Amino acid sequence: MTEEEMRTLHKKIDAGVKAAIAEAIERHRKLGQSISIMQDGEVVTLTAEEIPQLQNQNSSIN
Repeated sequence: MTEEEMRTLHKKIDAGVKAAIAEAIERHRKLGQSISIMQDGEVVTLTAEEIPQLQNQNSSIN
């Protein structure tokens, strides 16, 4: 595999991981479940109401 093919593959993997994380967070928000995140080096728990709504409205979550 060439260097360029590796870069392209890495970009696709990154995009897939980011999309999966965004969908999981949105699922938590819609189901009223909290999430914990790192913020300023500390673990912070966000309630469902504090989770920002997903910007991309093409999400497959119902």
